[in-house]
Amino acid sequence: MENFELRGGVMHAEDVPLPEIAQAVGTPAYIYSSAAMERQARLFREALAPVGDPLIAYAVKANPNAAVLATLARAGLGADVVSGGELRRAIAAGIPAGKIVFSGVGKTREEMQFACDSDIFQFNLESEPEAEMLSEVAVAAGCQARVAFRINPAIDAGTHAKISTGKSENKFGIAEARAPAAYARAASLPGLEIQGIAIHIGSQLTDLSPLELAYAKIGSLIARLREAGHPISVADLGGGLGIAYDPDQPPPPTPADYGAMVTRVTRGWNVRLVFEPGRLLVGNAGILLTRVLRVKEGAGGPEATPFVIVDAGMNDLMRPTLYDAWHELRAVEPKGGHAIANVVGPVCETGDTFAMARRMSQVDEGDLLAFMTSGAYAATMASTYNSRPLAPEVMVNGNRFAVVRDRQSIEALIGADLMPPWLQDKSTEQS
Repeated sequence: MENFELRGGVMHAEDVPLPEIAQAVGTPAYIYSSAAMERQARLFREALAPVGDPLIAYAVKANPNAAVLATLARAGLGADVVSGGELRRAIAAGIPAGKIVFSGVGKTREEMQFACDSDIFQFNLESEPEAEMLSEVAVAAGCQARVAFRINPAIDAGTHAKISTGKSENKFGIAEARAPAAYARAASLPGLEIQGIAIHIGSQLTDLSPLELAYAKIGSLIARLREAGHPISVADLGGGLGIAYDPDQPPPPTPADYGAMVTRVTRGWNVRLVFEPGRLLVGNAGILLTRVLRVKEGAGGPEATPFVIVDAGMNDLMRPTLYDAWHELRAVEPKGGHAIANVVGPVCETGDTFAMARRMSQVDEGDLLAFMTSGAYAATMASTYNSRPLAPEVMVNGNRFAVVRDRQSIEALIGADLMPPWLQDKSTEQS
C-alpha cells in the first residue's frame, strides 16, 4: 500500500509516523491518507478519459466520513448514495446535487422529497412500485425527477454471496425481460423524465468477464429501448472493481484494464456514462491502527499457536466476521522476527477473530499493529457492541494530521439512552 510505508523502521502514514498518531488519539483508530485517495481518483479518471466526460459518482457507503467526501469532491467527483442520510452527507461535504445519483431498493417518500427538492442528477429506480411512488412525490413537489431503471442481468459476478447484487435471486433491480414494460409504465407517469439505464452486479470483483457480459446486455437493451421511443442518454455502469487485500493472491484488474474494456464495449452507445467506484478509491487509503493488549498461550502449552489479543474488536472492523475477509497485518515497528499466531479482539464473541494461524511479525504487549486496506466498509460498518465507543478517524495530509471523527466517549454512549418515566420516579422503587 502506497502512503503507508516503513521509514527508519517505523510505519508512516504519508509523512507522519504512526506512533505519533497513536500517542495523540489512542487506539484503536482509523487512519486515512488523502494522497492515496487523490491518486486513485486521478488514475480512475485517466483510465476512463477515452469515453468522454463520465460522471464518477463515489459510492458513499464505502466510507461516508465528511473529510473523505470533501477530499473526493475537490477531485471533481460526484456521489452515489443509497439513503437520505448519505445524500445529506454528500451535499454537506460540498458535492453538487447535480452530480449525485440516488440508488437503493428502499427509498422512502421523505427521502424522495428531499432528493427532488435538491434536484439530483438521477434516481436509479429498482422497481415499478418505486416509480409510481416517485411520480406521486415529484408531482406534489412540482419537480421533474430524472430516472433510470436498474437492470438485474442475472449474472453471477463471482464474488462473495453477501456482496453479489446481479443474480436473479438478489433483491436489486428489475429483470432484463421486464425492462420494456417498466419503461413504458414510467413514461406514462407524470413527474418522471426517463433519462437512462443502470446496472451494478456486485462488489470486490476480480474478473472483468462478468462485467463485460453485463455491459453487453445493457448495450443491447439501450438499442431496444430507443426503438420503443425512450430517450436513453445516460448509462450508469455501477462500480465494484476489486482491490488487493492479500498480497499473495493474483492482483485484480487495474483501472486501466477496466477503462480499456469499457471503451471497447460501449463504443457507439452515444450516452454519458456514470460510474460508482467506492472500495477502489478508498480501500487502500486507510488502515486500522491497534495495540496489542497481551499475548496469550494457546491450548496445548507453549508449542500451541498463541493468541495475540488486540484492542480493536469486531465492532470496529466487521469485515472478517461478516465476510470471512482477509486483512494483511503489519507491525508498525517490526522487530525482525516472525511467528504464527491467532489474532483476536476483546469482544465477548468467538467470532471476534481477525486471523487464525497467521504468519506475522513477532509482537509483544504494547506493540502497534496495522490492519491494512481498511479504508472501505470498515469504520462505516462499526457498532458499539459490548458498549465499546466508536473509534476515532484521522486524516493525514503530508506531514499534517487531523482528527476527522472524535473518539466517542462512554458518557456520550450511555447518555444516548433515555429512561422511561416509570423508571425515573424513585418513589416507585421497591425495597
